[in-house]
Amino acid sequence: MSHAPATDAAEGRRSETVIVFALSLAAMVVSMMQTLVVPILGRIQNDLDITSAQVSWVTTATLLSAAVFTPLLGRFGDQHGKKSTLVGVLIVMVAGSVLAATTHSLAWLLVGRVLQGAATAIFPLALSVLREEVRPAKLPGAMALVSGTLAFGSGLALVATGLLTSGDDADYRSAFWLATGLAVAALLAVVFLVPATRETTGGRTDVLGALTLGATLVLLLLPITQGHEWGWTSARTLGGFAGAVIMAVVWVLVERKVREPLVDMRMFAHPPVLFANIAGLLVGFGMFALFIGVSYLAQMPSALVGYGFDASILRASVQFLLPSTIVSLLSAPIGGQLVRRHGPRLVLILASVIGTAGFVWISLDHSHTASVIGAGMLVGAGISLGYAAMPAVIVASVPPRQTGIANGINSIARSTGSAIGSAMITTVLASKSVENLPPGVPQLPAESQFTLSFVLAGAAFALVAVVAAVGLRRIRGHAAADQQPAADQAEKAESAERAGV
Repeated sequence: MSHAPATDAAEGRRSETVIVFALSLAAMVVSMMQTLVVPILGRIQNDLDITSAQVSWVTTATLLSAAVFTPLLGRFGDQHGKKSTLVGVLIVMVAGSVLAATTHSLAWLLVGRVLQGAATAIFPLALSVLREEVRPAKLPGAMALVSGTLAFGSGLALVATGLLTSGDDADYRSAFWLATGLAVAALLAVVFLVPATRETTGGRTDVLGALTLGATLVLLLLPITQGHEWGWTSARTLGGFAGAVIMAVVWVLVERKVREPLVDMRMFAHPPVLFANIAGLLVGFGMFALFIGVSYLAQMPSALVGYGFDASILRASVQFLLPSTIVSLLSAPIGGQLVRRHGPRLVLILASVIGTAGFVWISLDHSHTASVIGAGMLVGAGISLGYAAMPAVIVASVPPRQTGIANGINSIARSTGSAIGSAMITTVLASKSVENLPPGVPQLPAESQFTLSFVLAGAAFALVAVVAAVGLRRIRGHAAADQQPAADQAEKAESAERAGV
């Protein structure tokens, strides 16, 4: 009999471990969906005989789908069951991956990418499950590990796609078959390893709030992702930004009026949540600046432009990007321990310092392989630490019933930052070309544009420290659980206030 408590504790630890494993696998797979197509856009364009403007929608469709469905499904999971929502989302991702792998039509490929993008809701759902199933003392580490797989998955997708499509006659669809296999594995892991939801909040789905938020995000992200093709001063681009501002006002008005809003405006404007979203935007910007900047830099033909490493897509992915991807995965559990001991605010500041140092290094020296790889590893560690800290800020700042939607909005902030980073770096690289290239050689960016890109990304990471220092002063505890009583009290006070109304 004396061994029963110890046995129960050991089984509880094993249960938590398998839950974290299943959710980490699911988060890794969904993060791969965004970057999976980046190395094969040229192959898709050639194979489907479409223009560069048309092929850009292969990435844009996923981003827009994620923007619309992530907050909605995050809230839906809190209301009606996290596991059932997770399973449904993973089935949709499997269907989208199979469709993308089998179609020879751009239209159906875009449908498949929309279905894959909807699976981005897995991340906030996973954090909601962790909050329910993992002991408070272990929660920061578990959240950090699941969050760290986001950066790892994004980088791993670039490497895996490079490996699968390295031959001259390689088929880009092999990347989507890889996505299908991983999605099935994640689905099985969630079905068999994640327990059924114990608590649901119930309530109505705020359809009008979801529609107005989705319209706001679509109108914002469309000109960001397509501005390079449309022209940054074109009527479509400026009209999109203006429409986003108008719809944002409409969305806020809707959420202030409905009885059960999709997003509680007080939660949304709560300083720790607001500043965590700003930090997510900045870290997302830096992550894509690293991926795109280093990938392009490595492939530059040194004999023609005087810089670069003459790398193939495969070599650029494996030699130059894989080390930073591995470091980001290894840094995730370290980030969790640091969050638990020192609080997410200090970890965000540390992430800012490390990431900024990496971009300063590569800005000053990107002519040596060791410098590019070493700087990328520093940035990878900074990204992972930043991703580890942000969910802890959210969980420490909102009541349990708002965990899914709050982390969903933070996920969209990261995706928006990634979209801005991709658009800005692409525009910067295209704004100044190398002069006196031989006839028939396409325009290639001047070396100064890479330096400027890395400086901009370093500035974004430096701002993360400012955001953490100024906006997260109230987040002082060593674990999210330390602040949870305050969040629970806030929820009770809010419920009492609504009952009084």
